[in-house]
Amino acid sequence: MALPKNNPNLVLGLDVGGTGIKGGIVDLAKGELVGERVRLETPHPSTPAAVGDVLSAITRHFEWKGLIGAGFPGVVQHERLMTATNLDESLIGVDLAHLLHDRTGCRAHVINDADAAGLGEVTHGAGKGRDGVILLVTVGTGLGSALFCNGVLVPNTELGHLKMRDKETGKIRFAEQLAADSVRQRDDLSWKAWAKRFDRYLKYLQRLFWPELIIIGGGVTKKGDKFMPLLTVPCATTLATLGNNAGIVGAAVAAKLHLGNK
Repeated sequence: MALPKNNPNLVLGLDVGGTGIKGGIVDLAKGELVGERVRLETPHPSTPAAVGDVLSAITRHFEWKGLIGAGFPGVVQHERLMTATNLDESLIGVDLAHLLHDRTGCRAHVINDADAAGLGEVTHGAGKGRDGVILLVTVGTGLGSALFCNGVLVPNTELGHLKMRDKETGKIRFAEQLAADSVRQRDDLSWKAWAKRFDRYLKYLQRLFWPELIIIGGGVTKKGDKFMPLLTVPCATTLATLGNNAGIVGAAVAAKLHLGNK
């Protein structure tokens, strides 16, 4: 697909996960992908060189020469991965923006993957036009989070690592060890039983941050009708609207915000 040259609204967004790496060209004026989305398998082990190969391959596929934004699963500070969730620990401490630039020749910006999804939803999705405190919770293998106040991101919240008491065993565990979708599947929980756990987690977050809106994202949104009516958290809740493209769109938004005028 031929793309307009020198269009400042176009940014390549990349979403790095433990099993797959997705990419697409985002039109920031619309918050939509232009053309296809590409997905390649995450290499194992996911060393810097191996991940760089995949990111380079996606960039070459699009014949891309402009800005790149990438979301990675883990805490990101000053373009460096400080924790490696579902990725090889050899990536910890690596300047990922430099890695991307070195492999693609493009200017790049890197952000936590849940923060990227949140930026996508706040800018172009379910949180667009909303003020106040907004919290995105992504539900999948774990629980990701992105916190915003009047559109400003508080990065790397990692609220899936809050500790909660397991009512069945009395033990203290990470919230994502109790309420992630992977736990629902592993323990063969009914949607009603899982929703009770997830609702307790959302109420915990509500008491801590008093959000005006909680957006629920991740793969579980495909089954929103199974659990959304069961939630009783005392604030507005809604499903994310960008689906699996939220991380790609948000990574592109972040790159434009950080690099667009440089």
